[in-house]
Amino acid sequence: MSDAPQHFEDTPLSRTEYITALVHLYRGEVYRATQWRLRLDTTTNWSILSVMALVTFCLGEPAHSHAAILVGIALVHTFLHIEARRFRFFLVWQHRVRLLERNFYGPIVSRDLHSPIERWGQHIAEDLLLPRFHIGKRQAIRARLIRNYWSLFLILLITWLLKLSLQPTVPDAPFWQQMALGAVPFWVAPTLIACEYLYLLWIGLAHSKSDVAVDELDDEQDGLSQRRLAP
Repeated sequence: MSDAPQHFEDTPLSRTEYITALVHLYRGEVYRATQWRLRLDTTTNWSILSVMALVTFCLGEPAHSHAAILVGIALVHTFLHIEARRFRFFLVWQHRVRLLERNFYGPIVSRDLHSPIERWGQHIAEDLLLPRFHIGKRQAIRARLIRNYWSLFLILLITWLLKLSLQPTVPDAPFWQQMALGAVPFWVAPTLIACEYLYLLWIGLAHSKSDVAVDELDDEQDGLSQRRLAP
């Protein structure tokens, strides 16, 4: 009977096996979180380089149209949404990393084997079996907008106004006529810009009471995690 094969589920894990499994899990989650964190930096770099190139192009020659700024606003808007999506994926892995650090490694290092969150292992297991995003899409957009992108949109807006006022395409023409783009009426450009910046203002200011400012490693993220893990 002793030579009969035993099922994995029927064999209890030893302390060494349990700790080894958690160590490898932690290393894997840190790697995935790091990769997604690098993707966030990549998207931000794309946005910064695009803004620098468009501002230089637009103000470098008076003959260049202010349409380049409109293209830049649309481009940065796209990068913002891409980065928000990547941020949501990043927090999936970062959430598990923080649970392990606060409830496994933290007590070991402090020599106080009392985890701040009860049943934290069960929460990690549930998240492994049924992965889910921990923040909504609008909250992720707001987090990246406040963190990085508000200054880029502000630079583009200032550049657009400077282009119209300092480098008019039609000399001695009223300011409002400078907004025209060939056959496109003058009101189209300011309308598009107003809609975009009202949208950004709504994202930045209009949020529910349950929303919190989320960052990569701040305490507010831990508070959000603890509220979601509360029984």
